[in-house]
Amino acid sequence: MIKLVIVDDHPLILEGIKKMLSNIELKTKVIGEATSANEMFDLLKQGNVPDVVILDINMPGMSGMDALKLLRLNYPDLPVLILSMHPIDHYAVKSLQLGASGYLTKDSISETLEEAIDKVVNKKKKYISQKVAEMLTEQIDLDFHQPLHFNLSEREYQVMCQIALGFKVHEIAGELSLSNRTVHTYRKRVMEKMKMRSSVEIALYALKNNLIDKQDKESNI
Repeated sequence: MIKLVIVDDHPLILEGIKKMLSNIELKTKVIGEATSANEMFDLLKQGNVPDVVILDINMPGMSGMDALKLLRLNYPDLPVLILSMHPIDHYAVKSLQLGASGYLTKDSISETLEEAIDKVVNKKKKYISQKVAEMLTEQIDLDFHQPLHFNLSEREYQVMCQIALGFKVHEIAGELSLSNRTVHTYRKRVMEKMKMRSSVEIALYALKNNLIDKQDKESNI
């Protein structure tokens, strides 16, 4: 029996994953659910250590990437499958570099969940799709010519995208559960790392590199 802990702040996603698990051949049991990284760590401290964690990348408070770093530090042998609404070209390589065992997107999880769990738990290997494998190969070749946004932390990247979409500081703070001051700090770091001087430059860069949808940008202007 494979024991799982699922971490996602959307009840519908939690229920959806549990339903998928009930329909696969692997014998699984969800021994814990959490809506934040802090709740997850509380579960683990109580001794509820599973065979694998399914961890959402976007959560209020501590982000999935930051939680992954702490998991690797405190539970180095615990497989972690990152779950994200973002396409694999946004976070897949970075999450694997930080120690994730695999990267699943919410729009394709129904097709990949069973294989991913089997790979990381039973076969003790990382779950890497063909597309991610190609990206990892490209990453090796492009290490010295990587796009500017590759230098951003996960939170900085999120703030950059929100800025590019035209959201104001207080709106970004509300969306990411941060203080206005913290958003200002992230905005400053983004500007410095990407060598940009205005939100307009950030928006143009994000559109050029397909980091945001043009229609979404126009709807928020």
